[in-house]
Amino acid sequence: MVSIIILTKNEEKDLPRCLEAISWCDDVHVLDSGSTDETVLIAKNFGASVSFNEFISFGKQRNHSLTNLQIKYDWILFLDADEVVTPAFKIELFQKTSNAENNVAGYYCCWKMILEDTWLKHCDNFPKWQFRVLRKERATFTDFGHGQKEGDVDGDIKYIEEPYLHYGFSKGWYQWMERHNKYSSQEAKARFDNKLPFKDIFESNTSKRNPALKSLLSKLPGWPFLRFVQAYIFSLGFLEGKPGFIYCTNMAYYEFLIQIKMRELKMQSDNTQSK
Repeated sequence: MVSIIILTKNEEKDLPRCLEAISWCDDVHVLDSGSTDETVLIAKNFGASVSFNEFISFGKQRNHSLTNLQIKYDWILFLDADEVVTPAFKIELFQKTSNAENNVAGYYCCWKMILEDTWLKHCDNFPKWQFRVLRKERATFTDFGHGQKEGDVDGDIKYIEEPYLHYGFSKGWYQWMERHNKYSSQEAKARFDNKLPFKDIFESNTSKRNPALKSLLSKLPGWPFLRFVQAYIFSLGFLEGKPGFIYCTNMAYYEFLIQIKMRELKMQSDNTQSK
């Protein structure tokens, strides 16, 4: 079996759908960071174990859960409240973890981004891989940008190729923009501070390649527009109709926010060095 950990804060809208899809799991942990809505009550009603920890970052929150929660099984799946495990994902998850060799420390997973009931396969550059399944005491997380990636890993990381569902826009565009304004500040600082080797853009490991690519592309003049062209035209995002256009436009705007905030950080750095 597999234990599941969900990080929450004010997730009363999405959490029921997430928990309904994992009713087969008898070891679900909800690590909350101060919800003021019905999130905690919903989690308890579904039989999940609920605990609290002040949120500092995604990496630190995940690591806190690994060291402080009473986790029942050797394999752990991390979910967000706006994500839904499908029956096909569950089958592959069980197959991979049940038959994993001892050298396997975890698995990268991918998602189907859903907007207005449309799978944004092209717009969202499917598949995108995140480290979400790990063997207990064999891996940790580290912060990167507004999110996290694998930190110390004792063993190999393989892939679960069947995606789960990600309803990243379920709370509406106002909430998405408010959240991504904050994310863009964190992402700008990470891309500005991390002077990654140029050779990393040729890495097969996406956890090394993607940060290097983001740091490089963010410096290109007109990158937000190029991001739109890449996703909407060259990646065939236009095939996904109006949801595809809306998504590509907003992702270009997100990259614009990151770029101008990186410019601001550079100006601050130059002013400090000139004093």
